[in-house]
Amino acid sequence: MFKWFGRVNHAPHTKVAEFAQHLREGRLMASRCEACGHVSFPPRADCEACLHGAFTFVPVSGRGTLHTWTRITAAPRGFEDVAPYTLGLVDLEEGGRALAWIGASVPESSLAIGMPLQVTPRLHEDVEDIRVDYTLESPKGATA
Repeated sequence: MFKWFGRVNHAPHTKVAEFAQHLREGRLMASRCEACGHVSFPPRADCEACLHGAFTFVPVSGRGTLHTWTRITAAPRGFEDVAPYTLGLVDLEEGGRALAWIGASVPESSLAIGMPLQVTPRLHEDVEDIRVDYTLESPKGATA
């Protein structure tokens, strides 16, 4: 399933591969540690708080606030064809952070630290392999 992430995936198998299936179905999921209850987004196979290896998936709203952002003009290898692009880092209401592309509903000129944003799953069926990811959208323009 992680092959659906396309160029950003480098691992053929992971304990959190089910995350891609949830995104494909339009759901944002975090991992909750079964030992200490810590919630991580994006999901982690091992708890960042206690290093326990068992977790369950839990839904998250995707609502958050912009922590920082950057415009990439000199892209790393494999992303040259999409440069320039803008990435944002959002602190989620439920905890954790999401790093994602700034979506079409958020003009770069409107970006401001602390502004509300919505993490929104995307499905790209117009390419050879199904691609899933998520973008940061205006809460008013979000579809999730």
